[in-house]
Amino acid sequence: MSVRHALLALLSDGPKYGLQLRHAFEARTGEVWPLNVGQVYTTLQRLERDGLVASDGSDDGPQKGYRITGDGTTELTTWLETPPEMAQPPRDELLIKVLVAAQVPGVDVHAIIQTHRRHLIESMQRYTSVKADASDDDVALALVVDAELFRIEAMVRWLDTAEIRLPRLLASAPPSPAPTAAEEQVAAEEVRS
Repeated sequence: MSVRHALLALLSDGPKYGLQLRHAFEARTGEVWPLNVGQVYTTLQRLERDGLVASDGSDDGPQKGYRITGDGTTELTTWLETPPEMAQPPRDELLIKVLVAAQVPGVDVHAIIQTHRRHLIESMQRYTSVKADASDDDVALALVVDAELFRIEAMVRWLDTAEIRLPRLLASAPPSPAPTAAEEQVAAEEVRS
């Protein structure tokens, strides 16, 4: 998530103070991502340094106002129009865990997958409850929850597919070579020290 660009977007509809920006950010993101006020001010200082926002010139107190500059508007527009980089898949911890678990002797990959699947289903239930409890006019929250539900559903579907494919991977994997006498001796010495 780009806090930098989110703040530029919030400033595009008029000048605001740091605390106003924090509240507006949380309101527009369905209050799902709390934002530290220190992060807001640090980001504003960088944006001002880069010429993307200008302050009203008062001291650095909590009532220092900020407005977007022409360069800031250009930066925001460019960011909005540029598709996210998709050349390489993001490093996904769940994917890594399943791939590693498939290679660790004695690990029940099925049990690992089921543990994560249950956790994801519970998360889906929590988000569904949040969505049901939200007011009908809270569109930001609905969009955030929908995105999370779709993302989690995709992860569950991937786990289901992984469970089907993994037995083929495990069946085709060459057996691990037995350690040599020298490797066993080195391992025994490491255990003793």
